[in-house]
Amino acid sequence: MRYTKPFIIAEIGCNHKGDFEIAKELIKLAKDCDATIAKFQKRTPKELLTEEQYNAPHPVPYNSYGNTYGAHREFLEFDQAQHAELKKYAESIGIEYSTSVWDTTSAKEMVAFEPNMLKVPSACNNHFEMLQVLRDDFKGIVHVSFGMTTHEEEEALVSFFEETNQAKDRLVVYNCTSGYPVPFKDVCLLEINRLRDSYEHRVKGIGFSGHHLGIAIDVAAYTLGACYIERHFTKDRTWKGTDHAASLEPAGMQKLIRNLKATHKALNVKPQQILEIEEVQREKLKYRKS
Repeated sequence: MRYTKPFIIAEIGCNHKGDFEIAKELIKLAKDCDATIAKFQKRTPKELLTEEQYNAPHPVPYNSYGNTYGAHREFLEFDQAQHAELKKYAESIGIEYSTSVWDTTSAKEMVAFEPNMLKVPSACNNHFEMLQVLRDDFKGIVHVSFGMTTHEEEEALVSFFEETNQAKDRLVVYNCTSGYPVPFKDVCLLEINRLRDSYEHRVKGIGFSGHHLGIAIDVAAYTLGACYIERHFTKDRTWKGTDHAASLEPAGMQKLIRNLKATHKALNVKPQQILEIEEVQREKLKYRKS
C-alpha cells in the first residue's frame, strides 16, 4: 500500500455554542494544532425536522440551548454570510474551511461560495435530493460518513455518483460508528478494510470519522488505509452540548496530529539492506566469526 500524508479534519461542528467569536477562535486553535481542515455543520432546522420534532423538548435538557429541539438547533446555526466569513477567516490564517450539510437548502447555500470540500453526515447519506445538489452543482470533493448505514445503502450512494462518473475523482467515504462517545469495541476499525476492498478502486479515498475517547486508535485507522482522519474538536470538553464529550481539546489534537505525521514518515520500506544510520552500529556490534 502506498500511503499519502494524512489529512486531519478538526470537526468543530456546533461546538462553538452559537457564538461566532468562539467559532473563529476554534478555527485558530485548529490551525495552531496543524489540522488540515476546520469543519462546521449547516442545517435548515425547519426543513430538516418535522413539526413534531421541531417542537419537542431536547432529549438531553441540560445540553439544550432552547426550550424545544427546534429552538436549540436554530440557536446553534450560522447563516450563509457567517459561513462565508468563517471561510474567509480560515483561509486568511492558512487552514481550509469546510462544513457538513444536512438538507437541500443548506447544501445549495454552501455550494454557492465554493469550498474545496463538503461533508455529508451519516444521518443524511440517503437524502438523494441533497446528494444530487452536491453531485451536479458542486465542483469540490464530497465526503460521506457511513455510520448507521447498510451495505446496500452504501452501494446506492456510490453508484449514484458513478452515474455521472463523479465517484472516482470526487467521493471520499468514511468508516464511522454513530454514537457519542463510542466504546472501542464498537469502533470496528476493520470496516476500513471492507471499504477498501469494496470501493478503493471506485472512489477518491477512504476516511475514518472517530467518535471514541482518546487518540490511541486513530493511527491504526490511518495504517489500515484511511488517509482522512476526522475528530470532533472543542476548546473545553466540559462545555454544554452533545458533542463535547467525544471531542478532542487542543492538547489532544496536537498529539494526534504529531503521531499521525510520525507514522506517515515511518510507513516505508528500507531503500537499501543496510541503512546509513546502521553502518556504525553494524561495524561496532555485528557478530563476527573469529
